[in-house]
Amino acid sequence: MALPTQLEQIKDEFLELGQRDRLQLLLEFSNELPPLPERYHDHPDLLERVEECQAPVFIFVEVGDDRVVHMYATAPAEAPTTRGFASILAQGLGGLTVDEVLDVPDDFPQMLGLAQAISPLRLRGMTALLGRAKRQVRQKTAA
Repeated sequence: MALPTQLEQIKDEFLELGQRDRLQLLLEFSNELPPLPERYHDHPDLLERVEECQAPVFIFVEVGDDRVVHMYATAPAEAPTTRGFASILAQGLGGLTVDEVLDVPDDFPQMLGLAQAISPLRLRGMTALLGRAKRQVRQKTAA
C-alpha cells in the first residue's frame, strides 16, 4: 500500500541518508514540532498521554467536518528522538483525510530505517504514537 505523499517524502528523506545522518534528521524534525494551538493551552485535559513513550508525550487529534485530520503533540526538548517522531507525525498526518490516516501502515516508524540508530524501546514508543493517533481518529469518526 502506498503511503500518503508527505509521509512517503519523509520516509525517502530518511532512507537517502546513512545511519548517523538519519539520527541528525530526526533531531532536525524535533526542532520543527509545530506549537500547540492557543486553544489547547488552557485545556491540557484534552491531550492524551502516550504512556509507551519514556518521555511525557501528549497528543490530540482533530477531525474536521471535511474529515481532514490535524494532529497536535507536545514533547519535552530533552527528549529529541520522541519529539522528532511526534513532529514527523504531526506534519505527516496533518491535512490527510480520515481514510488516509487509518491506512498508514502501523509499521511506518520501522520504515524510516532508524532501528540501528535508536533503541527498540523508543521505536515502540514511536509506534504507539501512531497507534494512539489512529485510535483517536477512529473514536472521533465513530459517532
